[in-house]
Amino acid sequence: MAQYVPNILLWLFVINLGIAFGAGLYEQRVIFPQWFDRSPGPGVRVNSEAMRATDTGRSFWAFVTTVPLTLLTMANLVVAWQSQGTRHEWWLGAAVITLVERIATFSYFIPTAVRLMRSEALPSAKAGAMASRWIALNYFRAALALIGWLAALRALSLAA
Repeated sequence: MAQYVPNILLWLFVINLGIAFGAGLYEQRVIFPQWFDRSPGPGVRVNSEAMRATDTGRSFWAFVTTVPLTLLTMANLVVAWQSQGTRHEWWLGAAVITLVERIATFSYFIPTAVRLMRSEALPSAKAGAMASRWIALNYFRAALALIGWLAALRALSLAA
């Protein structure tokens, strides 16, 4: 049974990364327009009430990425580090890229989203600038998730 653990971890990692990437795209295309208004005028306007109403962080992301993907990333990092063979570099690369994405999520994206949910206390120009930066950096985070997922898929496709 122990010999199957690395493959099971890699499979779970690939599946969870794929779900996270797809859900992130959905959130950018469907949810963000509810949270941020880019109508003509100065900057982005934040709809903090809509952010609090949907609260995707606690209603969805906590169950998909915050806990599971973070734990799978750590486990895959350890197993990939110890792995040998043709998949080693791809697997380790996927785990490291996803670890960078996870660190960015916990250090910047989650705290900033929480501040944006309470943006009524901020001047609208400051909240708009914060939201614009958060949205722009979120594209970079999505790119990291895609690259990590593709590297994990490549590792999965190679012989153990």
